[in-house]
Amino acid sequence: MSALPDSVAVRQGGPEDLERVAEIQALSPEASGWEVRNYLDHDFRVAVCGGIVAAFSVARRVSSDESELLNLAVDPGHRRKGLGTALLQDLRQRHPGAVFLEVRESNSAARMLYKSFGFRDLGRRPGYYQDPPEAAVVMGIRSCYCHR
Repeated sequence: MSALPDSVAVRQGGPEDLERVAEIQALSPEASGWEVRNYLDHDFRVAVCGGIVAAFSVARRVSSDESELLNLAVDPGHRRKGLGTALLQDLRQRHPGAVFLEVRESNSAARMLYKSFGFRDLGRRPGYYQDPPEAAVVMGIRSCYCHR
């Protein structure tokens, strides 16, 4: 995994971040299109680069040892800078145990990133996504993250 630039910080997202997160989500049609205001009801994290929110993730715990990554998106102008990696590292620290997600079948960059963290393909959900209609690949990881 790549080293992160010194200017990257991951923090809890808040209401003040929703407008920027909506912009990132709109610029990322391959990501899920959840209602942004609902992110505040979950584990909503943002990656800040150079003083601006450049990426975000949203996860929820579904049981004591299982979580679901609902969305992760990086502003197209900030991709390939380690922000997705930073958010996944943060996710694994905050959500030990099993983590599951769905990803567009055509989103090979995201699938490769998830696989680099140890996620494996578990199944396929035809017609899961809209605009355009597309299948989702269900991915998961069951290993525990050791806190240091």
